[in-house]
Amino acid sequence: MENHDSIGRSGKAPIYATWHDRVLLSTYFWRNRGMNIMVSKSFDGEYLARVVQRFGHYAIRGSSSRGGVKALVAMIKRMREGMPMGFALDGPRGPRYEAKQGSLVLAKKTGFPVLPFIVESKRYWQLGSWDKMQIPKPFTDAMVFIDLPIYVDADATDADLDAKQVELQRSMDELVAKGKAWRES
Repeated sequence: MENHDSIGRSGKAPIYATWHDRVLLSTYFWRNRGMNIMVSKSFDGEYLARVVQRFGHYAIRGSSSRGGVKALVAMIKRMREGMPMGFALDGPRGPRYEAKQGSLVLAKKTGFPVLPFIVESKRYWQLGSWDKMQIPKPFTDAMVFIDLPIYVDADATDADLDAKQVELQRSMDELVAKGKAWRES
């Protein structure tokens, strides 16, 4: 939790970033923190918005394919008020485990860092959806893996954002590998 706690000590709020398939357990783990989570405007997104709210978070409706600019403006405003954000890096349609730049653009606009993390379950059901959504089995063990925060300068160029995207992708890939090693141990 040191990587997480260092953000709070700096007076900033994190931009929580994980994979789409781990949203359910992540929402539960970070419950009651008043996080703002971008949720797609799709029919399925309505269910996720209800889950998010049930666990003490706020849903900001929008995605990279529908209403994204309006949602990003709302996220910037709420971050400037000190509220944390949450992103599924590969949502809303994938490809699975391919980080997009939305969280990094938010980091650039606000000065707040992206916090890459995963929550790994020992045992889970996996849906047949594009993201292979994980639903933890009852009473399973779980472990949280958090990497170093990623900061983006306010004057970052497109090339800088591309480099940060590579850094974020590498971070998430390493977290998944650590999680898998823990699960299989």
